[in-house]
Amino acid sequence: MEKTICPRFEKAMGLLSQRWTGLIIYQLLPGPQRFCSIESSVGVSGRVLSERLKDLENEGIVKREVFPETPVRIVYSLTDKGMSLSPLMEEVEKWSQNWLEA
Repeated sequence: MEKTICPRFEKAMGLLSQRWTGLIIYQLLPGPQRFCSIESSVGVSGRVLSERLKDLENEGIVKREVFPETPVRIVYSLTDKGMSLSPLMEEVEKWSQNWLEA
């Protein structure tokens, strides 16, 4: 009997398997961060980070908050939907510690 893949599961895997996406989500788990902080921690180019953050914002996983200061301050954080990925990220972290070489 052949098992078919659920379209929602396929969409989730497509989203989470995009390069840098998992690391961006993982980086935002502790709390809100500015663009430059995410960029330096993850090691992704600004252009790609901007694209991924927009994708995650469109999916309702990341919230972008603009503070009208001089200069303008923009902070990114996980929404409730994004925070619900925490157990998944913790399990991947455990798995990597147990099964992957440094």
